[in-house]
Amino acid sequence: MMPDICDYEDSTYRTDFWEGQNRDYEDRVERIALHRLMPKSGHRLLELGAGFGRLTNEFEAYDQVVLLDYSRSQLEYARQQYGDDGFIYVAANIYQMPFAPGLFDVATMIRVLHHMQEPAKALHAVRDIMGADGVFILEYANKQNIKAIARWLLRQQTWSPFEQEPVEFVTLNYNFHPKHVRTLLREVGFEPGRQLTVSHFRMDVLKRLVPAGILATLDAGAQLTGNLWQLAPSVFTQSRAAGDTVETPVDAFWKCPTCGSLALSETVNSVDCEECGTRWAIVNGVYDFKEPIKKGGQLEADHPVS
Repeated sequence: MMPDICDYEDSTYRTDFWEGQNRDYEDRVERIALHRLMPKSGHRLLELGAGFGRLTNEFEAYDQVVLLDYSRSQLEYARQQYGDDGFIYVAANIYQMPFAPGLFDVATMIRVLHHMQEPAKALHAVRDIMGADGVFILEYANKQNIKAIARWLLRQQTWSPFEQEPVEFVTLNYNFHPKHVRTLLREVGFEPGRQLTVSHFRMDVLKRLVPAGILATLDAGAQLTGNLWQLAPSVFTQSRAAGDTVETPVDAFWKCPTCGSLALSETVNSVDCEECGTRWAIVNGVYDFKEPIKKGGQLEADHPVS
């Protein structure tokens, strides 16, 4: 059974959460962490949970950037900003991605794991599409942060920040313990490396009183303690694909989410599986692998092709 998926389709996430919402500090410190952990350039990068493309301009040194998100409307906005030269936009869920194994040199997953009902399954899917020694940059919400510890000590919350089990504090919103995340990464075939703790000063009163640039500079220094302790609300970690890796067949890119075949052909309006006959739409420049437009010979009337 497919896990529940957090769907931002047609949401106002961009304008209600980011733009003009006093989150310049959070944006700056996340970019600092990315710069520290990312390879400076490469061939093919996958941005998991790309949304409206807030961080996509950090990856323009790569030959090809694939933006994946479950929301087609968010991706359509990103496409308006970046165009098609070097960018591919894919609507799909992370548990069942439409990519050939071993396809990517680098993958990022920022502000996404906290929506994963089955994080091990999601991370396993990411490992399958990573090339040999591929770099994976993961950010996650840390349950062992200072505010959670204080609330627990003051008996203002029932769950312990020191227990390794994830906590669902709002539907499809999870906080994770750093040790648990690193265990999951190893179990699915990654070797976790450097950690950075991020957003140490994510408090409304501080953001009102102190300029974002000063807070970001202070945070940049605090991030460097990430390998020693993890007490900030956000943790970034760099991992590398370990063990055996399936080599991507020549000219393979897509994988059919229905049957797993790599024999897919592309038309102006669709991607078609030559093995099972399933067709997936291309809508407004976005490859839509959320639901097929044809499966078992039947067209889905409520899924437009343009």
